[in-house]
Amino acid sequence: MARREDRHGHSPPSPKSRLDVVMAVLGSTKTRAFLRLLTSVGASRTQDTLRLLPFVVMAVVALADLGSGPETGLLPLLALGPAFASVACGLGRTTVVGIVALALCVALGLHYQVLWSSRTNITMMAILGVTVAGVLASAGRLRHERQLADVRSVAEAAQRVLLRPVPRRAGPEIGVAVSYTSATAEARIGGDLYDVVTTPHGVRIVVGDVQGKGLEAVETAAVVLGAFREAAHDETGLLGVVTRLENALSRELSGEQFVTAILAEITGDASITVVNCGHPPPMVLGADGKQWFAEPPEEALPLGMGVLRVSEPAPYRVPFEPGEQVLFYTDGVIEARNGAGDFYPLEARAHLLGGSDPQLALDALRADLLRHVGRPLGDDAAMLLLRHRADASAPSAVS
Repeated sequence: MARREDRHGHSPPSPKSRLDVVMAVLGSTKTRAFLRLLTSVGASRTQDTLRLLPFVVMAVVALADLGSGPETGLLPLLALGPAFASVACGLGRTTVVGIVALALCVALGLHYQVLWSSRTNITMMAILGVTVAGVLASAGRLRHERQLADVRSVAEAAQRVLLRPVPRRAGPEIGVAVSYTSATAEARIGGDLYDVVTTPHGVRIVVGDVQGKGLEAVETAAVVLGAFREAAHDETGLLGVVTRLENALSRELSGEQFVTAILAEITGDASITVVNCGHPPPMVLGADGKQWFAEPPEEALPLGMGVLRVSEPAPYRVPFEPGEQVLFYTDGVIEARNGAGDFYPLEARAHLLGGSDPQLALDALRADLLRHVGRPLGDDAAMLLLRHRADASAPSAVS
């Protein structure tokens, strides 16, 4: 449009010419209406609008050419129709758009009696070439979309197996909410992991972060979760669960790979027993609105580095009275940076977790995290929120 207006701006003026009338109508009415349509339609209607775009473009070019005459040389712009069609249309529609473009070229050539001139012939060859290229590009795009749909379906199935939905309650008084954001494009799972298991020994929880990204990290996360789900029922203490996880990883990991993890156990005595294996400490939100990080009494190595351990990680207790909350998270949350390089201020945003519904509150925190970064996350980010309800009959969060 801008190029066409520039060209006409340098053409000799003709008062009340057909070109001025056509361009005035297009510029003042239909073009603005079309732009308003593009900005107002929802995501579901945008695709339909893009499918109509090639016909709109060809109609605009044909009208402009009729208004300006053959000397302006607008016919080659008809090739924009099949070019745009390859972006959003299938093979059939792209072919139809190319045929329509050729038909318009022939009709305008006949109208101006220049059908077999060199300019018209070159224009028809250009339209034909762009149509063939558009059909090939459309075929490749559709094939890629089918492959992407298959990958998404596999990822969703893997997510249901690997990161299965956690219970909405961990006992009659504990609400649970989870959030997971994968850093891998077009994926819903990654190297972060979590699970909540009700066992004869109490409710047991694991939140972890596998070193690295991609399929290898997903495989390691699957090993950790499989071992945890079995050991959580068998072992009487959390340290026994840690040993089982360490043994499982020793058979799978190689080189300098490791997994930071935090295990927790709720037994109903107004506290949570925690074993921290090199993981960021949980954030405790008191009933009075204050928050603090439950640091372990001593640092412990991550899972997978057992051969370097001098002693076992020490369990410690975190207060968990009615009205209090405990947020477990991975380092993808606290290490997320905005454009200025500032880390996400988790402690300063703890007030977002004050809503009546734990899941909605955690969703608000996740949305704030994404706003802070302003782009796709550079690392997976998982969060698990436990809320000790002051009223056990309050409605539970949906995981």
